[in-house]
Amino acid sequence: MLDTAHLQNAYHALLDAATAAYAEDPSPTPPDGEWNADQILAHVSLVSAATIAAVAGIAAGAKTTYDNRIALDTWTIEQTVAHAGGNAALRDRIRGQAAALCALAGGAALSDAELSTPVPVRLLSHDTLLADRPMPLRDIVTGLAEAELPGHTKQLLALLSDQAVAEATR
Repeated sequence: MLDTAHLQNAYHALLDAATAAYAEDPSPTPPDGEWNADQILAHVSLVSAATIAAVAGIAAGAKTTYDNRIALDTWTIEQTVAHAGGNAALRDRIRGQAAALCALAGGAALSDAELSTPVPVRLLSHDTLLADRPMPLRDIVTGLAEAELPGHTKQLLALLSDQAVAEATR
């Protein structure tokens, strides 16, 4: 069984930062070369969906892979924003995905052996290959909590004024 408290906290922090960013400025301008808030949320939604699919695949006894390249595709990100219906709907989607992932990964749905199952992984960030090797399913989920979500929380906080950051991180 996997303790998902850290994952729940990471999603909560991300959603708080997204809410604060949207409340301060519904269309904040990101720094050059960065995504806006909606694009960040769409990316997180796509990554969350891929993680849920990997966890569900292992639970179903299926051969599973994990590849984040589709979550980096500009067209796919824009389609996700459009299909979701904007910032608030993306936050709702991510909230539901977080609940689903925590229930699947943290409940009795997966044994330790299943969480230890090697999954072929391909991870990229800014056109840099981070991983192209099998990883235990557990590491995919904990990587989401320890690196992916906190990194995007920082991106969202970078869209805020200093005063709003202080309020959002209280």
